[in-house]
Amino acid sequence: MTSVCMAQNDNILPFREIPEQAESYTAGSVASRMIDGLGFRYYWATEGLRAEDLEYKPSESGRSSEETVDHILGLSQFILNSLGGEVESQKDIKNLGFNAMRKQTLLNFQVASEILRNTKDLIKFDNERFPFWNIINGPISDAIWHCGQIILLRRASGNPYNSKASVFSGKLRE
Repeated sequence: MTSVCMAQNDNILPFREIPEQAESYTAGSVASRMIDGLGFRYYWATEGLRAEDLEYKPSESGRSSEETVDHILGLSQFILNSLGGEVESQKDIKNLGFNAMRKQTLLNFQVASEILRNTKDLIKFDNERFPFWNIINGPISDAIWHCGQIILLRRASGNPYNSKASVFSGKLRE
């Protein structure tokens, strides 16, 4: 099993850029690239969020940006756990601050991507509860959706994300 450790260097977080592409198309490399794209979007959606951005919510019944970040952390744990990776226990991450939640989410996405990149046949992740397809249309797609919400919320709170982050190339434009 692959484990995620929170003790990685705080200054080096994955997905500032999308990693190099796989040399061939396999079910695993395509699914891995979906996670890479999610990681890149999440990295830039959350980069430079201020306290007022994290607290902002459009209505009383809506989620704040910080609550959305917490939800994406939970989705990243679900994805990684579904792939057989070890995740930090809920007890260990219950009261993490924003920076630690962001870091752990990015590390979870990194390990999930690595697991998938090294997998040829995704059917091995099917289990009695649900097939791998449900991971794609469930938590992966949901996390992408919520990255867009964070970008919208941060714009509304006066802190747009870095417009040089190109989701097409997976790099920062010069």
